Amino acid sequence: MNLGFIGLGAMGVPMAERLLDAGHTLVVFDVNPAAAQALAARGAKVAASVREVGDQVDTVLLSLPTPQIVNDVCTSASGLVQGSAVRTVVDLSTTGTSMARSVQAALAARGIEFIDSPVSGGRNGAIKGTLAVMVSGPKASFERLSDVLRHIGKLFYIGAEPGMAQTMKLANNLVSAAAMAITSEAVAMGVKAGLDPKIMIDVINAGSGMNTASRDKFPKAVLPRTFDFGFATALMFKDVDLCMREAAGLGADMPVADAVHEIWRQTNEVYGGPHDFTRIAQFVEARMGVVIKPGEA
Repeated sequence: MNLGFIGLGAMGVPMAERLLDAGHTLVVFDVNPAAAQALAARGAKVAASVREVGDQVDTVLLSLPTPQIVNDVCTSASGLVQGSAVRTVVDLSTTGTSMARSVQAALAARGIEFIDSPVSGGRNGAIKGTLAVMVSGPKASFERLSDVLRHIGKLFYIGAEPGMAQTMKLANNLVSAAAMAITSEAVAMGVKAGLDPKIMIDVINAGSGMNTASRDKFPKAVLPRTFDFGFATALMFKDVDLCMREAAGLGADMPVADAVHEIWRQTNEVYGGPHDFTRIAQFVEARMGVVIKPGEA
C-alpha cells in the first residue's frame, strides 16, 4: 500500500521502518530533514511539505508530539486538509479527546476521514512492533486499515466515536505516570532507611508491587543512572495534563490523579523539555536527600 507518514521522531521512525519492512511504500515528511533522509536510504520518498504528502497519497499516518502540531498539520492553510489525494488520516499521536474531535470535524468537512489511533509501548515497542494500537472510528475503516496497523502492534478497537481511543490512551498513560512516580518515592524512602535499591526492585518485581516502572524503567534507566528510557518528561506531563483536563470536563473526581499530576508538573519544571521522564526519580531524590544507586544506601 502507498502510504504517507508525517512525524519522524523517536516513535515515528521505527513505526515507519516497520511499514517499509512489511512491503508498504512511504512518502514521508518531517521538519527535521535528516530524519526523512535516513528513511530515504531505506526506500521512502521524501516530500518537501505536509501538503505534498497530501497531494500524493490516499492514506497518511501521523506521529506528532503535541495536539497543536497535529491540528496544524491537518487543518492549516498548508495542511492535509488542502491535499488533493488524501482521503484518510490516521493519527498515532496523543492529542486528547477534544482535539481529536475538532480535527475530525475539520477534515470531514472536506471529505477526509480521520481515524484516532494513539499507541502505547514506548520506543522499544515501536521497534519490536509490539505497541498497543488503540483505534476509534467507523468499524469498516478499522477493518480496512488493520493490515497496515498490525505491523506496528496489537490492535484494539475502542469504539466508533472520534476521541474514544484518546480517552483510552490518556487513562493508560495516567496509570504509567502514577507507577513511575510512586515507585520513585517508595524506592527513595527505602534508600533513606538504608535499603539497597536494586534489592528493593528485585523484591517488588517478585511481589505484588510489580509494575511497568519497577519492571522496565528502573532496571534499564534509573539504577544504571543513565536516565535514557526514551520518552521526554515534557511529553509525559503533557499526557497527564490532557488526562486531567478530560477528567475535569467529565466531572470525574480523581484525587490520586491530582497528586500524580502535581508531581509531574513539578518534575517538568525542573526536568522539562527533552529530558527523559525517568528523571522524576532524580526529582524525588533531591526532595528526600538520597541517591537511588545500588550500594549507595
